[in-house]
Amino acid sequence: MRKLLTDAFIRSLEKPTAGRLEIADLRCVGLTLRVTSNAAKSWSLRFRDPRSGNVSRATIGNYPDVTLEKARDTGFALRREIAGGVNLVEKKRRDRDEASVRTFEALGERYMAEHARRHKRTAEADRRNLNLHVLPLWRKRPFDGIGRSDVIALCEGIVAKGSPIQANRVQALLSKIFSFALDAELVTANPCARLRKRSKETTATRVLSDGELRLFWRRIGDPPNSKRIGQALRLVLLTGVRVTELTGAEIKEFERLDKPEVARWTIPASRSKNGRAHVVPLSGLAQSIIADLVQRATASGQKNVPHRFLLASPNNSKRPIDGHALSVAMIRFGNALSVAAVSSRLETREARAIETWTSDRPSAHDLRRTLATRLAGSGIPAEDISACLNHTRTTVTARHYDLYDRAREKRLAFQSWAEQIAKITEGFAAE
Repeated sequence: MRKLLTDAFIRSLEKPTAGRLEIADLRCVGLTLRVTSNAAKSWSLRFRDPRSGNVSRATIGNYPDVTLEKARDTGFALRREIAGGVNLVEKKRRDRDEASVRTFEALGERYMAEHARRHKRTAEADRRNLNLHVLPLWRKRPFDGIGRSDVIALCEGIVAKGSPIQANRVQALLSKIFSFALDAELVTANPCARLRKRSKETTATRVLSDGELRLFWRRIGDPPNSKRIGQALRLVLLTGVRVTELTGAEIKEFERLDKPEVARWTIPASRSKNGRAHVVPLSGLAQSIIADLVQRATASGQKNVPHRFLLASPNNSKRPIDGHALSVAMIRFGNALSVAAVSSRLETREARAIETWTSDRPSAHDLRRTLATRLAGSGIPAEDISACLNHTRTTVTARHYDLYDRAREKRLAFQSWAEQIAKITEGFAAE
């Protein structure tokens, strides 16, 4: 049956007593309404394959979910595709087969494999942000259907949870992922382009006071942290290294530990932020902590198995602990101090340090800033402090002519800092 379909006519149709009823629309050639014996009504488009000449059918949807007007619009659009040589059945099958690689999860995996792990030293941070903040919401979503409003909604959700700076980080990551997709011709636009940050950021200025340094040194290895993690964070404070530079450290990087005056740690270029190897002269206090960590690594490892990492993963001794572990340990330390702050048995000096710590919690990176600030305050020249931190020198002279490594000056600076720590902590031995 062929008829100029109207909504009134479609609503008036009764189900056939047997079989099914098909009515072709006169306005859109090939658009067909099918009514079955159980009163179900659905749309389809009959078409002739432009290549084989065979007649086929493409489903459009059920009525009234798909209205007559919408069915006609879809029918006209499909006919334009057919005129362009597209077989609608083959296209639907191909889209179904490719659906799994069109998800945001698949795009994220490609970004990690083809860009982040090849070119970024912070690849694991990207992986954590994807797993924690993005994939739980977007895992199965087609990435080419994600728009600016979706990005804003996701990031504002992070802000609502009390993490505005984290929202900025996630938005920046999404922008990188969609830029990667744009370069790979997977999308035609980046929904994050020119999108403002979710929150204003200010330069961090947190530096630990003497009381906080004493508190940190004495209690960072207490539960819920482990003694090993406590020692690792003390070493961060003594050397000013980035936490990822320490968590990935191999035992072979620590040299001449039998000669305190020349003992050093060489961080390879592959693990330093600026891509340049960094030699860290070790103070006597740092050497004692490293010796303790080596002993712990040896004691926890398997017999007859070489011990590679200073801080091996407790789940897999062939891999180092996660770079985020030390940052998490600082958070746990602050949480434990918040509980301890309610105790009335604390000495006044320690109670005051707990109060300032919990009101403005330091991060693992603030240990590095504390070292730099305290060295400057003790008269160490800025050039030597920059060398201790492995900062890239940007002047023409520094880049092309002054190649002095400042090894002697760095050793004096680190030893001076270790002596300050020993004095501040009143000789308390790390354990």
